[in-house]
Amino acid sequence: MKPWRVLGWIALIAVILYCVWFVRTVAISVIIGVFITALLLPPFTWLRGKGLNRGLATTVVCLGALVIGGAFFWLLVPATVDGLGQLRDSLGKAVDDLHNFARSLGLDDTRLSEMSKQVQAYLAEQSRSIATGAIAGVRTAGEIVIGAVLALILAIYFVHGGDRLFGWLTDLAPVRTRPHLREAGHVVFSVVGRYIRGIAMVGLVDGFFIGLALWILGVPIALPLAVLTFVGAFLPVVGAFMAGLFAAVVAFVAKGWLVALIVVGVTILVQQVEGHVLAPQIYGRALDLPGAVILLAIAVGSVVAGITGAFLAAPVASVIVALIRNREAARAPAHA
Repeated sequence: MKPWRVLGWIALIAVILYCVWFVRTVAISVIIGVFITALLLPPFTWLRGKGLNRGLATTVVCLGALVIGGAFFWLLVPATVDGLGQLRDSLGKAVDDLHNFARSLGLDDTRLSEMSKQVQAYLAEQSRSIATGAIAGVRTAGEIVIGAVLALILAIYFVHGGDRLFGWLTDLAPVRTRPHLREAGHVVFSVVGRYIRGIAMVGLVDGFFIGLALWILGVPIALPLAVLTFVGAFLPVVGAFMAGLFAAVVAFVAKGWLVALIVVGVTILVQQVEGHVLAPQIYGRALDLPGAVILLAIAVGSVVAGITGAFLAAPVASVIVALIRNREAARAPAHA
């Protein structure tokens, strides 16, 4: 490829990214809508195979997802409230344990009091910063609500007629580029579908076993922590570590050092089994990226679009790699 064509492609990509940045709420909603579609499409396809028309199959799938989500939150909220009450009761004992541990390291009460005052001053300063940013927070919350609603509406539309929409869009392109666009669309949705379904299954397994261990050990908010573990699976490498760390902190506050160490051990064991046995069988090539590349992608995504960008970084990077490999595979026979 000639240098001027490379510069042209770079300029085109830069312009596209610049335009997408100004409509990032819509762009992120479209991506999340595609992710939700990847989860809902298998039951939709199964119902279609049983003879249901598009409208009825879409209605059944969406209502089923709504019922499951409502039941999930109905179970989650009371357990979280009760667990937080238990944590408040255990917090005083945890503070005393930390105080005794600090004294065993040679820190006297005067020094500990000074450190406590410094921490309180820091928290007061941060609270003032949070208060001054309240207006920006309201705007961000509004964008999140609008984006979530748009993503759900798009997911319903994609499930019902996403194939027709994609066919209509490809027909707008020049005739000679249509086969390439259809192939690229198939690769993108195949990778996204395998990634989302695979990571959801891995997250369910991680959340079940870690939540079961927390429940057996009597750790408060075991169910919310299991849900956090499930959500953490959508943030590869980083999410599992953060969820396990938070579970260990809660276990320490509620039950002490020994139970916290057991939680850490169970978390490491589950993560090792998931990383070396379960995930490779489920993901296949959907997330065939080195750990360093995933970390860099998550870092870039978090800088560009915050927490949402961090969650979207790994699948987007996987799609880009899959498209490059598909293009190279298509070129190979031509050069042979």
